[in-house]
Amino acid sequence: MERIYLRTKIYYGENSLEHLADITGKRIWIICDRFLIENGSIRKVLEVIDNSNEVKLFNGVLPDTPLTVIGKGVAILKQFRPEVMIAFGGGSAIDTAKGILYFAREMKLAAGVPLIAIPTTSGTGSEVTAATVVVDHETKKKHIFFDDSIYPDEAILDAKLTLSLPPEITANTGMDVMTHAMEAYVAKGASVYTDAMAEKAVELIMRSLLQCYRHGDDEQARVEMLLASSLAGIAFSIAGLGMSHSIAHQVGGTFHITHGLANALLLNEVILFNSLDDRVAAKYAQMAYRTGMVERSADPKLAVAVLLACITSLKKLMNMPLTLSECGVSQETFDQYVHYVAQNAVQDGCTPMNPRGITVQDVETLLKKIH
Repeated sequence: MERIYLRTKIYYGENSLEHLADITGKRIWIICDRFLIENGSIRKVLEVIDNSNEVKLFNGVLPDTPLTVIGKGVAILKQFRPEVMIAFGGGSAIDTAKGILYFAREMKLAAGVPLIAIPTTSGTGSEVTAATVVVDHETKKKHIFFDDSIYPDEAILDAKLTLSLPPEITANTGMDVMTHAMEAYVAKGASVYTDAMAEKAVELIMRSLLQCYRHGDDEQARVEMLLASSLAGIAFSIAGLGMSHSIAHQVGGTFHITHGLANALLLNEVILFNSLDDRVAAKYAQMAYRTGMVERSADPKLAVAVLLACITSLKKLMNMPLTLSECGVSQETFDQYVHYVAQNAVQDGCTPMNPRGITVQDVETLLKKIH
């Protein structure tokens, strides 16, 4: 027997942020980063919230969600005792809120406190997943937690909040969405439900990501990327991810490369590695057929080649680096850490769902190809 669990209630489209006006007489704790306060974006949220609520801001969010920030957040939660939590920002803000909830609930705190996620990027899909990623900076290692208790209760998808995203962040987060969809499509937990979501996500990405990169104020394109992000997020939360994320987590933690960019560097080589299994290659070919990249009459090997060419072209058109060395990772630093990264990647929580088994040597070989 299989189970599909969809917990998060999604509000999207015109004026979706107005849903916050329904909250009255509560202690609301908003988690975001300092930048969203300094640039005034937080006002868009505060202006909607009813004056009967008591609102507290936590602006300590940092990239890659350090464990130290989670600890500070748990201490504030214990003191403020929020009745509603709002995560406002990119993946780091939402992951921080989910990380705080995860550890707070382990300590028997925050029972019944709903989490509302409001993404300002189209990338992680964290607003609809049961996963959160935190970093131990002492060991340079990322840890991923999967727990149904940290599904956001509600997600608000308002494309207007993403219109000001710079091109570089648009590219990196967009390729994170692509990787989510591609990994969910071939993951061990894939099903007809997740396949449909992953296929639609890739269709939207191919239609809208480059437009968002070149014309950031195109609201319709931003709407489609936000929907692609949530669809891919739901797909991987059910189906699982794979070795691209396993390695990207450790590449990010060790070499300080943003998560979406790390996935973009890895995705092609991961597809090639997984395609050594004919059944997996056939699944990748289906993605190319169903999203119109190639005619259905085309040979499966050609279909996979076209899929890879489309991904590479998209990265090049968005001026993304294609190697670790282009990202500033020297040969000396790479040689020092490659084995450590490979060891941690094999132990990562995403690895078991990859369609092919991987070894430390496999990961080292793959990393050398992208350095």
